[in-house]
Amino acid sequence: MIAIVDYNMGNLQSVKNAFNLYSKNVDIVSDPDKLKDYDKLVLPGVGAYGDAMKHLKENSLDEAIKEFANSGKPLLGVCLGMQLLLENGTEFGTCDGLSLIPGTVVKFDKTKFSTPHKVPHMGWNKLFLQQENQIVKDLSSESYLYFVHSYHVECDDRYVLAKTSYGYEFPSAIVRDNIVGFQPHPEKSHDNGLKIIKNFTKS
Repeated sequence: MIAIVDYNMGNLQSVKNAFNLYSKNVDIVSDPDKLKDYDKLVLPGVGAYGDAMKHLKENSLDEAIKEFANSGKPLLGVCLGMQLLLENGTEFGTCDGLSLIPGTVVKFDKTKFSTPHKVPHMGWNKLFLQQENQIVKDLSSESYLYFVHSYHVECDDRYVLAKTSYGYEFPSAIVRDNIVGFQPHPEKSHDNGLKIIKNFTKS
């Protein structure tokens, strides 16, 4: 059974539809007390970091997600959901995250761009895999996925599952034990994204 966390941030139905291709036991869940009843958890999201953490805390979902992660069961963060896995974000001031993976979330630094690029980073771009993991099984070492974001993760290389180049390299997928996150949207990334969803569902 897979729970998709509902905290009023993003189009959850499109995420659910993608997971339903591989499992019929997928629920959108907003009750923190029910998360522990599921085998796997998906934390999606689009929008502002601070708003997202506010919603999670107001509904006691932050502690429920941490408890789920600490249980050792698989947890997948997508886009903003991936960023929330880190210790903090810097959008509209520093805001504490879930602290499940060491690191921070920062805005693209245009002064570091080798050539001019627009922010947000929007469209198809490559994931360059940095290590092996079940969730990227059957993906090539350079696979295109769909991105929409203005902020990106900074973390130690040991947590970097994949990198992407947009003006400069940044971590586009991260992993720590049972916790994994993707900056791009697998549910919008056609065949490559569906491989990630399938691997998570079937693992």
